[in-house]
Amino acid sequence: MASAKIFLIFLLAALIATPAAFAILVPTLVSTHISGLVFCSVNGNLDVFNGLSPQVFPNASMQLRCGATNVISSTITNGSGAFSLVVNTFPLLNCNLVVATPLSTCNATLQSNGRLASSLRLVNITLGSGTGLIRVGLAPTGFILNLNVN
Repeated sequence: MASAKIFLIFLLAALIATPAAFAILVPTLVSTHISGLVFCSVNGNLDVFNGLSPQVFPNASMQLRCGATNVISSTITNGSGAFSLVVNTFPLLNCNLVVATPLSTCNATLQSNGRLASSLRLVNITLGSGTGLIRVGLAPTGFILNLNVN
């Protein structure tokens, strides 16, 4: 009877210690990758007036903002309007992508007040085999001119 109790105590101790030991050997890191395209348009869609696709927004300053104004990370779009951010912050709560460069920079006929902004959507989650790295892929839901954002 006493040996059964001792066995159960050792079994419970082993079960409790195993996840802790595994966590020490394989730390879990979360890397969040955010990428997308920015167009020189108030809504990023086709121009309903003449059916032309909007031009891309090159060299635009991009910001990942969490909360009202807290900038977590920033980058600049390339010549094709593409951007990519990598942050090790997760979860990203109440975060949006904001194009800090005024829209009138890419087209003088567009507004200079307000900024393009987009919420984020989950694209994928990848688990690293044996590395403990979790890669979360996010993308913008769609940039829309927001007159309340500066």
